[in-house]
Amino acid sequence: MRRHAVRAVIAVALLLSLQGCAAVALTLLSAGAGVGASAGIDYTVNGAACRTFTAGHDQLRKAVLVTLRRMAITVKADDSTDEGRKIVAEAIDRSVEIELERLTTKATRMRVVVKQGFFFRDRATAGEIINKTGQIVENGTKVTRNID
Repeated sequence: MRRHAVRAVIAVALLLSLQGCAAVALTLLSAGAGVGASAGIDYTVNGAACRTFTAGHDQLRKAVLVTLRRMAITVKADDSTDEGRKIVAEAIDRSVEIELERLTTKATRMRVVVKQGFFFRDRATAGEIINKTGQIVENGTKVTRNID
């Protein structure tokens, strides 16, 4: 019993000392509950899901478009940016924003935000989009079908 009290005091002290860094505090809280990031997906405090893939920018873009089609999420825009691409899509009551950032010729960072209304972020759907895209990239599923 005393051990639990000591652990609780240490955890509170750590959280108080890190009060300016919400990301670290949330990580400490979630580590004990077993709710950390899965399959290499990082979640930001504002609800974005991120993962870096060992895949070229074009390969990842095609995999994202296949994933969205398989999930029946309609692509509204697919625009080039200075860093890579920005894909905007829409489900029934959610908007999806996907950013692809070129890191190297063989590494691309994917950031997904799924919004439901003005305030709510759907981390589960964002994570699923990343997971399914990762499966396509890792399994080498052919994505050469007319996507462009």
